Amino acid sequence: MKLDNTDIQILDLLQTDASLTTAEIATRVNLSQSPCWRRINQYEKNGLISRKVHILDREKLGLEIVVFTSIALRDTSGDALSNFEAAVLEFPEIVECYTTTGTTDYILKIVARNIRHYEQFVRKRLAQLPNIREFHSNIAVTRIKDTTALPLQTQL
Repeated sequence: MKLDNTDIQILDLLQTDASLTTAEIATRVNLSQSPCWRRINQYEKNGLISRKVHILDREKLGLEIVVFTSIALRDTSGDALSNFEAAVLEFPEIVECYTTTGTTDYILKIVARNIRHYEQFVRKRLAQLPNIREFHSNIAVTRIKDTTALPLQTQL
């Protein structure tokens, strides 16, 4: 789908505040409500909008730490990768998982109540996975930037 400047503006508004009404978005991008609604509907049909969620404040919910853990597997052939990935999907503490290039196979973003919770998660669940050769954890200390907004302006 080819995006014009108005599309970028609408998508940027949607990813910043999904509670905006179509009328509010239309006003901000200088469109009438019907064409704005049609564009948003088309984004959804084309999969540009994959879901609508509320972003929760993890600290206010008592989830105090974020840990980035790199994982190297012993075996990466056959079903080894898919078995590891299936196991990761079962752990709610792991909120993001990426395959990587370089010396490690995966990077995990893990959210926990505190360091003890993280330790218990590692000891009782993560380290019990059969194919992990080694892992290294980095605890986030200060959040500098935390956004779900994509850099849409670079598309123009």
